[in-house]
Amino acid sequence: MSTEFTEWLRSRSDDQLRALAAVRPELVTPVPAHLEGLAGRASSPSAVGRMLDRLDRFTLSVMEALSVLPSPISYRSLQAQMARSLPGAADPVFRSTLKETVERLRTLVLVYGPDGALAPAPGVREVLDGPAGLGPPAVEVFRHHHTERLAELIQDITDEDHGGGDTKEALADLLGDQKVVGRLIEDVSPQARSALNELAWGPPSGRVPNARREVRAADAQSPIEQLLSRALLGATGEETVVLPREVGLFLRDGRIHQDLSPVPPSLDGAGRDRGLADRTAAGQAFTFTRAVEELCERWSADPPGVLRSGGLAVRDLKRITALLDLPEWVAGLIIEVAHAAGLVAASGAVDGDWLPTPVYDAWRMKGTEDRWVILAMTWLTMDRVPGMIGERDERDRLLNALHPDLRRSAAAEVRTTTLGMLATAAPGVAPTLGSVRERLAWEQPRRRGGHRDQLVEFTLREAEQIGVTGLGVLSAHGRALLPGGSRTGSPGELLAPLLPEPLDHVFLQADLTAVAPGPLTTELRRWLALSAKVESTGGATVYRFDEGSIRRALDAGQGADEILAMLERHSTTPVPQPLSYLVTDVARRHGRMRIGTASAYVRCDDSSLLDEVMADKRAIPLRLRRLAPTVIASKSSRPALIDSLRAMGYAPAAESLDGDVIITQLDVRRTEGPPLVRSSATFNGLEAEVVAAAIRAVRAGDAAHQARRVPLDAPDGQVPRSPATATISALRDAIRQGSQVWIGYLDSQGNATSRILEPARMEGGYLTAYDETRAAVHRFALHRITGIAELA
Repeated sequence: MSTEFTEWLRSRSDDQLRALAAVRPELVTPVPAHLEGLAGRASSPSAVGRMLDRLDRFTLSVMEALSVLPSPISYRSLQAQMARSLPGAADPVFRSTLKETVERLRTLVLVYGPDGALAPAPGVREVLDGPAGLGPPAVEVFRHHHTERLAELIQDITDEDHGGGDTKEALADLLGDQKVVGRLIEDVSPQARSALNELAWGPPSGRVPNARREVRAADAQSPIEQLLSRALLGATGEETVVLPREVGLFLRDGRIHQDLSPVPPSLDGAGRDRGLADRTAAGQAFTFTRAVEELCERWSADPPGVLRSGGLAVRDLKRITALLDLPEWVAGLIIEVAHAAGLVAASGAVDGDWLPTPVYDAWRMKGTEDRWVILAMTWLTMDRVPGMIGERDERDRLLNALHPDLRRSAAAEVRTTTLGMLATAAPGVAPTLGSVRERLAWEQPRRRGGHRDQLVEFTLREAEQIGVTGLGVLSAHGRALLPGGSRTGSPGELLAPLLPEPLDHVFLQADLTAVAPGPLTTELRRWLALSAKVESTGGATVYRFDEGSIRRALDAGQGADEILAMLERHSTTPVPQPLSYLVTDVARRHGRMRIGTASAYVRCDDSSLLDEVMADKRAIPLRLRRLAPTVIASKSSRPALIDSLRAMGYAPAAESLDGDVIITQLDVRRTEGPPLVRSSATFNGLEAEVVAAAIRAVRAGDAAHQARRVPLDAPDGQVPRSPATATISALRDAIRQGSQVWIGYLDSQGNATSRILEPARMEGGYLTAYDETRAAVHRFALHRITGIAELA
């Protein structure tokens, strides 16, 4: 870290330092003791790397130019150099953008100095490895070559013996002379020049066998040997050669960048009606929410098992795909979002089941719009990538749904960034995948990669399926999910008017079916799921009643009169006679036979019915034994006995040890699941008051550091004592006013001492302040402060 950089940072105003802390809060968390500490933290490789990752392509190009050009450099020279890579050098947009960019980089302290002497901050050149696709300087390329070899290279270039001195510096000076480099390139063959041209715009390195061969220019045979003997290429490994930066700049005709644009690429795509796009997105949001509910209801009654790897079996995923009548990747998305939202979880680590949690019971009681907001926010912030279901990992193992290895740390950030780009598109434009990727590559050039492009593709298709976008356009309720939200309302408020009104009626038909012409209320849909089977879905849902579905409702504790009353209340047509007969007939036979535990027993007041069972050959595997005219015992379990007798055409009911009918419910199977740990995809920064207090603390500590102030004597008299509320209030006033206070403080041994402080900030139960009695910045535990008093 240079002293010049620290002094420049010290000369910045408080407003400028507050602007720095606002955009780079990690520099003041925790608060550095002085400005030298702040400068060291700002120029550390990790801090510089994080900031460079946030820069767009044009801003990064400015940083690359400053790191390549000799420092310091004037703003005019920088502008002239950057203009060489632009088709319109006199473009006022370029000039104004460059001015704003340099000022922004100064705010970020990646660049320091006045316009007449700009320089990259310490650490930038080290982090920017290979800026603009250029190789390292010649001094770095040839630093491992021995002196004799460097002298031979100089002799072949100049036709003169090296007169002594630093051979690396002498060789670098030769390659820095454009006339010398031009002459050397003219001396090589066309094949050698073609190899140089391939490396000119990067990457600047290549692989050749025996790269460290020592060959003289007169003995060079191959194109590579011609280049190595003239120092136009340098060996950096046994099979690696690199193009020195000075040679690369000559081949680029002095340009640092091949092409440059001060404005981001436009988001191109088809135009859509915004109202239609919002309505389409709302329809998808409704469908997705209902699909999640249907998944949880099915797993309540028939939960799939947990694999040893922790995921969901392929056959169980295909079963849910068939149930929901959706593509497999959509079913995987629904499962993953439900799991991330805490609606489903594994009931045990080994041999467990995937079951709904109590969170699901609370979730389903909310309105559709509120349920969707929970799901959409979960998808936006979760670190799991459902799109990778079905792919294989580096060990060629299949990645199932709910597999632990589906996590990717960049997933939430990519989703937020991608949706943020859609928000910047022209109204009604549905950007194409290619234009979004191109824009993202411009916005974050240092974070590019095939994996990131794949995450962008997953984000766009999943956003459409969940209802965040409609017809490729970011919806109004989807825009409200992003940081900053919407000024017109919350996501739920914007979505609610667009959702279809739930219906509380169906059309009963004589063929034992019920037609739901639209989405039903939760109560009616749950009741139909219990007492009927879904036969088809689409614009209208068709439910079919049969003996099994009616018996399921009877098992749940409903009587025939209750079922018929429910049908009459929610049907727009009279209950058809065949359906009424079906309900009464199944109810009449239901429960005449009782199954208990022997292993199991069959009890029935009608002995002739038990005679019929005993005579049935299909009952032989049950190993039945007649204990009394009305009781049969079996070695089969109660559930197996019930299923077998029902398969034979009987309608038994389960009985408890007390002789009561056991009522089964669909939603009694639940698991607690792990506690949710969901991190936000974005960080909104520190509050203005916290930033101001941090800068005051840094200034105070820096003043003490520079002045090397002698610690003051502790005040005479009794240690201040005051109520905790009054102490906290007085400390807050001192922070706002920047004044000094006298406090009493208990040390680690419990002894009360007097301190004179200049408080800076207070958070997390601690006070950060400059201690005049110690001449240093310290943190004080608030519970150890005995009281506070004003200084005379």
